[in-house]
Amino acid sequence: MSDLDTLQSAERDAALREVIGRAAIDAVTPISGGTTGARLFRIDAGGRRYLLRAEGPVSPLQRLRIEGPASALQNPHQYTSLRIAAEAGIAPRLYYADEGSRIAVMDFVARQPLGSYTGGLPALAETLGELLARLHATPVFPHLVRYPDIVGWLWSHVCRTGLFAPGTLDRYSEHFERIRAAYVWNDANSLSSHNDLIPANILYDGKRLWMIDWESGYRNDPLVDIAIISDSIARSAELEDVLLRSCLGRAPDDAVRARLRLVRALSRLYYASVLLSASAIAPRAAPHTNIAAPTPTEFRAAIRSGRLKARTPAARHVLGKMFLASFLTDVATPGFDLSV
Repeated sequence: MSDLDTLQSAERDAALREVIGRAAIDAVTPISGGTTGARLFRIDAGGRRYLLRAEGPVSPLQRLRIEGPASALQNPHQYTSLRIAAEAGIAPRLYYADEGSRIAVMDFVARQPLGSYTGGLPALAETLGELLARLHATPVFPHLVRYPDIVGWLWSHVCRTGLFAPGTLDRYSEHFERIRAAYVWNDANSLSSHNDLIPANILYDGKRLWMIDWESGYRNDPLVDIAIISDSIARSAELEDVLLRSCLGRAPDDAVRARLRLVRALSRLYYASVLLSASAIAPRAAPHTNIAAPTPTEFRAAIRSGRLKARTPAARHVLGKMFLASFLTDVATPGFDLSV
């Protein structure tokens, strides 16, 4: 039995029948990597290659990420957002998507390293800005939650878990409340947004870029996407300026830059909260009292030397503390390599 056979057969067969008809399936290849929790399969059939994506059961963390007044379940709008993005040529071509079975079939696109993008980082930042401008110009995605609210729910959860000793996180909570007070939400200015544009969700096929994994797609402040990309790819002032000009179609003014600083702080606390929420699930002898975090250079050295093993709960816990440090001090982030 292949891995594909472990999916619910009626739902799997309905998806494949609609897409490939009577064509024989020549090969099924499980796809691993990235940060998505979905099961991915490359389907070779009829001389074409497809990606079948099947969402698994909703995890406690996924429930948490959008809990509150909006919904107790995973983002109910991800398939609507995916369809709009695919129709605009921002996501790969979509052949089938069913919210009930949580199965989607789209073009399979072979990934090339972002570091091989023609023209290097300046060209990559400019092209990402152009792609964001196209995304923000699409029919507006449905509303799910205000960004400061989801950050607040996640952070409150971290504070309640007992992961850290009482009082250890107080200064971060106080900083969050200051930012929340300074940041003014405007529903009228919210646009279609991906909301999780870490490098793993930006696909380069050797010719062009695609945005993938739309679990967090909903209408939002457009600066959220810009903030996440500027923290992971456009990490210098010069590259951030290229990204902003390309996305906005004009030179950013002081008001945009000031708002971007606030949004970037919120996005850093968001990712810190996601990582530390996962840490809180693991057994521990006592609450942590040490919040000190290494610099990105020190972190990479620890991985290379073997003192810290990549893709382990320990590495992700350290990353969470690094994002907290970035949130509080505005120092460089670890680059959003959440696969570590």
